Amino acid sequence: MRRLSFGAAVIAAVMGLPMVASSASAQCTASGAPASCGLPGSVSMTAGRVVRLQMSAGSTALAAPSPADFDAGFNATTGPTLTVSANAAWTLHLHAAAAMWTATNTSPGAPARANKPAADLKWSTASNGSFAALTTTDVNLVTGSATASNATTLYFQTRYNWTLDTPGIYSMAIVLTLTSP
Repeated sequence: MRRLSFGAAVIAAVMGLPMVASSASAQCTASGAPASCGLPGSVSMTAGRVVRLQMSAGSTALAAPSPADFDAGFNATTGPTLTVSANAAWTLHLHAAAAMWTATNTSPGAPARANKPAADLKWSTASNGSFAALTTTDVNLVTGSATASNATTLYFQTRYNWTLDTPGIYSMAIVLTLTSP
């Protein structure tokens, strides 16, 4: 008995629905052979900002310094290629995650330099361009407009000092942030 009353309620609700809907919808009538009837319609969507950052490598092994590098005060390493895809204007920012490098001792009696500053790593978007010292504050690495693919290679110069940079393994986290205002 419940089944019948439930079914009757559903049928009544369904039968009442087309009457309400038909008064608010367009109509189309065709007769004869061949018959055709068309109604205009529309669709809509909202596309939000979409940005993507791809890196050719998640880490970069900096070139180990030679005596000539210590004499020159630095050496150079090519970093990752960063590719941005975006459907709006964008900016890629860069900063060091900490003020100092992480230092691990490798030689007894010669501890690794625990206070090597992040600024001892310089960066540029051109291998022969001007290099800026890395800081813990975001700086604009590169900006652009909507693009399917904008590739930028990051270049590094690591500073060395004969009396300060003792043997050790040094590492530092770098943060890349892609924004679309």
